[in-house]
Amino acid sequence: MRLFVGLGNPGARYAGNRHNIGFMAIDEIARVHGAAPWRRRFQGEACEALVGRERVLLVKPLTYMNESGRAVAEAMRFYKIPLDDVCVFHDELDLAPAKLRMKKGGGNAGHNGLRSITAQCGNDYRRVRLGIGHPGDKALVHAYVLNDFAKSEQPWVEDLCRAVADHAELLAKSDDASFQNKVHLAMEGRGWGDVKRPGEK
Repeated sequence: MRLFVGLGNPGARYAGNRHNIGFMAIDEIARVHGAAPWRRRFQGEACEALVGRERVLLVKPLTYMNESGRAVAEAMRFYKIPLDDVCVFHDELDLAPAKLRMKKGGGNAGHNGLRSITAQCGNDYRRVRLGIGHPGDKALVHAYVLNDFAKSEQPWVEDLCRAVADHAELLAKSDDASFQNKVHLAMEGRGWGDVKRPGEK
């Protein structure tokens, strides 16, 4: 069993926020791979899917971002899933919009969801970093991540989530390098090679 975790905040108020792109990606994986219906488990919503040949538990913590680790730890304990088999999908300020990078372990760059998971579970899990760009001023970060994607951003957000879902089988096989490359090529092919933040020249 693999564990794929999407990070976000629960409720309609936050659904379209940049901070919730992890939820959006995990929802698309569930849709594309014909997952069982979502149900309340592990202090969140969870469902199972066969991704390629691997059984994958998909989880969206409903604890709010800064307590995400509680849901992840509970799911890991229940299924005895090792940290190596945990993949966390999250928004990444330090990546340009529409970019994706894989990383294992390392710092949490001020991301409260990652900080909570590290505190509860350890640090050496795999991270799917979904680029949302930086507002350019540290003082603007909080409002930026808790605002919805602009209408002009919706097409690349949908394409990125679809590319993630289309190639999730590689993630399930722990072939992170190939996954990252395939998503990059898919986004380049759809014309998203150089996306600017809203308002950026």
